[in-house]
Amino acid sequence: MEQEMRKLVDILNKYAYEYYVLDNPTVSDKEYDVLYDKLIKLEKETGVVLFDSPTKRVGGEPISSFKKHTHIERLYSLDKGTSTEELYAFDKRINKGNEDLVYTVEYKFDGLTICLTYEDGKFIRATTRGNGVTGEDVTAQVLTIKSFPLSINYKGTLEVQGEAIIRLSVFDAYNKTAEEPLKNPRNAVAGAIRNLDPKITEKRKVEIYFYNVNYMSNPTLNTQVECVEFLKVNGFKVHPFLRICNGIKEVINAINEVEKERKTLDVLTDGAVVKVNDFSLRKQLGATDKFPRWAIAYKFEAEEITTILTDVKWQVGRTGKLTPLGLVEPVELAGATVQKATLNNYGDILRKGVKIGARILIRRSNEVIPEILGTTEIYEDCKEILKPTSCPYCNAEIVEIGANLFCPNENCKPRIIASLTNFASKGGVNIEGFSEKTAEVLYEKLNVKRFSDLYKLNVENLLGLEGFQLKKAENLINAIESSKNPLLENFIYSLGIENVGKKTARDLAEKFTSIENLINATREELLAVDEIGEIIADSIKEFFANEKNIGEINSLLEVGVKPTFNKVQKGSTFSGEKVVLTGSLQSFTRDEASKIITDLGGEVVGSVSKKTTLVLAGENAGSKLDKARALNIKIIYEEQFKLLI
Repeated sequence: MEQEMRKLVDILNKYAYEYYVLDNPTVSDKEYDVLYDKLIKLEKETGVVLFDSPTKRVGGEPISSFKKHTHIERLYSLDKGTSTEELYAFDKRINKGNEDLVYTVEYKFDGLTICLTYEDGKFIRATTRGNGVTGEDVTAQVLTIKSFPLSINYKGTLEVQGEAIIRLSVFDAYNKTAEEPLKNPRNAVAGAIRNLDPKITEKRKVEIYFYNVNYMSNPTLNTQVECVEFLKVNGFKVHPFLRICNGIKEVINAINEVEKERKTLDVLTDGAVVKVNDFSLRKQLGATDKFPRWAIAYKFEAEEITTILTDVKWQVGRTGKLTPLGLVEPVELAGATVQKATLNNYGDILRKGVKIGARILIRRSNEVIPEILGTTEIYEDCKEILKPTSCPYCNAEIVEIGANLFCPNENCKPRIIASLTNFASKGGVNIEGFSEKTAEVLYEKLNVKRFSDLYKLNVENLLGLEGFQLKKAENLINAIESSKNPLLENFIYSLGIENVGKKTARDLAEKFTSIENLINATREELLAVDEIGEIIADSIKEFFANEKNIGEINSLLEVGVKPTFNKVQKGSTFSGEKVVLTGSLQSFTRDEASKIITDLGGEVVGSVSKKTTLVLAGENAGSKLDKARALNIKIIYEEQFKLLI
């Protein structure tokens, strides 16, 4: 029986490696589950669990505390540079001859450093970096992560180093249904690993990218390139970007490539890591008390900075949720002047110890409004931020649900304006030229409160309103008229159903094909849709159980709005294609190109694998394009894309 278990463990680990490391699954989830269930049954019958059984990866019971662990070899942090001058200075310090040194350049991921130990080919423990000498044992948490092997070919003692990350798409998906949304991917992964309950780690779908062999009892590696290859061969997940550079000028070119491509990644990055490739030269160069002399982390423009919080303004969204917005002393951050920064809710304010007049740390990621990460200094004259008891816009008494505050008044001005703006957005019915300012003017001057009110407007109504001359009035009325035939998925999104974003709206349209079918769908039918769980299903049912919402949908239909479902026919341009987008397109946004591909039968995927059938490459395309060429995948460019569509 153990022989049968051994076969099951080996085949399941092979399938998991293909799925989580190679991003190239060879069996369906159902086939995997059948084998997995069979293994569980055998383990129960025999009372035996093999050391590398995939059943060990299920989150166990919470632990009481983290134990300290001393690393076999010290885990160094890296010296940092932020300019080409500092890179030249780094090269000059270590390059005593005139010949170009061979360097490697890799991504610097913004997550949490993890060290894994193996003995005799078996995974023994996982620890955090800590102070470099001693870290915390987080084995129970890391066992829930599926992007590393439990057994390897190397039979000596081994320490490997990697960066635990949460993908941006996974982070966004988690927050859509989370009772307590996470703040940012870096904090989310740190909280997942350093949480005493492994089940929390498992829910957050953490991955690890490996990049270093920290200790090897029988050293066989001579270069960084060999190190990366060793990690790949032994089943560790390694990011494909690795540039081998002859001299510092090629290093700078590679860093420029990283800076252009990193914004297209599904992972948070904050720089590039430059290393001397040759291990014997590394040994000669040695290390200081803090850093190895043979490596440097090139950090991109600062994404974190401190400033003074001058006030907090409470904003009300279309669902009535109150969100605190911090007003700060203007400061330059990541190429922009920042004057506002977000907080999540009142509980967030208390946890971070934020006060008016305090010095706060803010972070700007992916070109969005910065977030307040915490407080760095509190002064004597700082003031507490008071929790509002009434809505700052309509004075309705605030309702507290969990960690959030809500204005219950559906007629509250900012709720209506936000709803109208969402309805008219590109992802909604797409009323061209409609903005939040337009919604505010129409609300205040023409009492436009419902979506259907927009379709009762005429040019004469608009003339004389602030900013509306004849041409602009005609353009808006024409745009409203043109929006009467939205795609069903856009119409569903435009209604503003809580927890229903663009992707969910598209899935609902595919499943139910008409708004009437969706309204009448049972909870069980909703739950049968991929990626719709109980929270989203309940939100949809609650929305359509409200007579006011049904009345408004009927009003929209009565004024001539006709949502249409265009089922993609086989034989469409991209039917059956799995398409990866990389680089910058000039005539389309990434969302627009993705929607065109989806509408024409294709599926847009995030990374290049053997299952990818087509790559659409824009300007400054990087490693995805390289990988596509290596795998001989068909590549098209923007002009070809335009001709195809």
